[in-house]
This record gives sequence, C-alpha cells and structure tokens, in this order.
Amino acid sequence: MARRTLVLGAGMVGVSIAWHLARRGRDVVLIDRREPGRETSFGNAGIIQREAVRPYAFPRDMKTLLGVLPNQRVDIRYRPVGMLHAATPLLRYWHNSGPAAYRRIVPEYAALIMRCLDTHAPMIEAAGAEDLVRKDGFLELLRNRRHFSQRQAEAEENYQRFGVRYEVLDREALAAREPDLSDDIIGAIHWLNSWTATDPGELVAAYARAFEAEGGQCLQEEITDVAQTRGGWRVTTTTQSLDADDVVMALGPWASRWLKPLGYHFPTFVKRGYHMHYDEARQGRLRHWVMDADVGYLLAPMKAGVRLTTGAELDDLDAPAHVDQLAAAEKVARTLIPLGERREAEVWKGARPCLPDMKPIIGPAPRHDGLWLAFGHGHQGFTLGPLTGELLGAMMDGEPPSVDMRPYRADRF
Repeated sequence: MARRTLVLGAGMVGVSIAWHLARRGRDVVLIDRREPGRETSFGNAGIIQREAVRPYAFPRDMKTLLGVLPNQRVDIRYRPVGMLHAATPLLRYWHNSGPAAYRRIVPEYAALIMRCLDTHAPMIEAAGAEDLVRKDGFLELLRNRRHFSQRQAEAEENYQRFGVRYEVLDREALAAREPDLSDDIIGAIHWLNSWTATDPGELVAAYARAFEAEGGQCLQEEITDVAQTRGGWRVTTTTQSLDADDVVMALGPWASRWLKPLGYHFPTFVKRGYHMHYDEARQGRLRHWVMDADVGYLLAPMKAGVRLTTGAELDDLDAPAHVDQLAAAEKVARTLIPLGERREAEVWKGARPCLPDMKPIIGPAPRHDGLWLAFGHGHQGFTLGPLTGELLGAMMDGEPPSVDMRPYRADRF
C-alpha cells in the first residue's frame, strides 16, 4: 500500500513537494484554505532567481542605517510594534549579516540557488507551462556609478564562484533593449540565466494540475488541528479528519504558528511586500523585468499588466496594510518609465517567511517521527520550491539528497 502523506500549504513550496512525492508513488493530499498559488506565491515578482546566490543581508554601515531611520525609503520600511515583536530573530539576522557569519552562509545558500533551474525545468514540462515562462533574464538598473562598479565586480565574482551568467550594459546598450527608460539610469546588469513567469500564481496552479495528473488530490479547506496519533498523523479541517503516515509542514509564514502546539519555537519573522498592476502607457513600453536597484522596487510586464512590487516591510504578519510604501515606489517608477492607470482598487499584500540565518528549514522535525518541515525560504520560495520538493522527497524515502542538508536542519535552532 502506498504511504499516505498530507502536505499542508499550496504555495510554490508545498505544491512542488506534493508533485515530487506523488511521482515517487505516494498517496498525497495537498491541503490549503485557498486554491494553489493564491497566497504568497501569487504576489511576488515572478523571477526564478538563478542569480540570487547571496541572500539579502541587513545593512550594518552607519550611513545606510541612518538613511533607514526616517522610515521613508522604498526598499525597506519598518513598523515599531512589529520590530519589537520580532526583536530577537531580527537581532540574530543582523548578527548573521556581519562579514564573518555572512561569508559562511553564502556558499550554503548558493548550493540551493544553483539548482533552481534544473528543478523547475521538469515541472514546467510536466505542467505544459512553457507559455508562462520567459528565459531572457532580467535587468538590474543602476543610477550610481560607484554602485554600478561595485555590482559589476560582484557579478564577476558570482560568475566565477557560482556560474551566474551576466552582461554589463552601458547606457547605449541598455537603451537598445529598453528605449523608454529614464536617462537617470546610467547602465544595468543583465542577469542572463534567471527565468521569469508572466503569471506566478498561474505557474503554481499549473504545477498543482500536474500533481493531480500524477494521482494527487488538492483539498481546499481550512485546517483546524494537526496532531500525532499512535499510527501516524491526523489533520482536521472544517469538514473532516484525514489520517496519514506523514505530514509536511509547508505553510510559509504560518508554519511556526502550527508548530508551537507541538513544542517547536522557531525564530521566524516576516518581510511583508506589496504589489499593484498598471496599464501600459501609450508613450512607453516595458520589455523586460527591471529592478531599480538604487531605489528598491521592481517592474514586470506580466499578463495582468505591468506589476510593481515593493521592497520589504518589517511588521507583524497580520497587521493592516500600509500602502504608503507602494505609493512611494509608484512615484519613482513613473519617472523611470511611463505607466498607465492602476488596474486594481486595492493593493495586494503578502509576507515572506524568514529565519535569522537566511536559510530555510528543510528536513525532519527533531522530536516527531513522520513530521517534515519545509519553510523559511525568505525571498526565494518561488525560486526554491521545486528543489525543496526534490530534496525532501529523497530524504523521506531514505535516499541521499543531491545537496548536503546539514545547513538546513531544523535542530540548528
């Protein structure tokens, strides 16, 4: 009889895990309160970030810290109450952003990022989702010459160490690819081996349909309880109870809440983000995904319109939306390239699940047989979901995974 597994959470991570487990012959039920790909995975910038071999570190130099304090920046904003509630993990994150700790973290983080395209590719093919994915990279726009030179040096180092392909574009070369950009941009790094999704939520939904084609079941219900039983695990929803041999906790920013009753207190916090879609202006057109690196937002020509995504906001997961950050990004974006009218009445809000050492938890729960953990991917759940599924599938079947999993163990905390 096939081993039964319940995967909790139908974002990119959970859907990818479910697909891999179904391919391994397991009886898999994927459970979420919403349809696959409609929470955090829905609202991101839609980039499979092969270039992102270095995780986002907190600033530590005094000039940048003083610039953050007025709380008017586009790339990062904070809410004092949210900062207070997450003070301990944020302090540990700041410590891990120091030079010595960060040097140790980068190769462990890069070991995951380097495999992202290899693991997305078979899922794209299985889902028949080639029309949702572009493979022409994205542009990191620079306004400051010193920062431009610094990023070129970092790009070359990332190429030499981690195989990140790139091209440096001066103003003339950039204008040939994006002729409608503002003259304030002096050049760009074209990250060549990153892929983009024209509808991130639909890509996750396509992966979920591929999972169902493998015999898996998607169940859209509210989870009310997760408990260990004598024979395995029981997950209770608003309408039924389901028993299984194994449970996978892939609930992103909500995972730690469900694990506390089981005795686990992981130092999680969230970086919230916002997006809005715009009509394409008649007098200007965006041809690539572009990140305004010196300001801290991204524009993407998606199916739903030109999507603007903000940087990070440090606040409680359930705190009300603060739309001023997106308004500030929009103000700058309209000087970068002409944008049409907003397409939605309300701003979308989501949250990235983060851990203080910048790496996800992937693997078995330390004190409960049959409980598996996959969360804390920060900015890269969309990028790393398929790899997480491959790695966890191997571990659950007692096979050696393709990556050394010690840096991502739950018992490191």
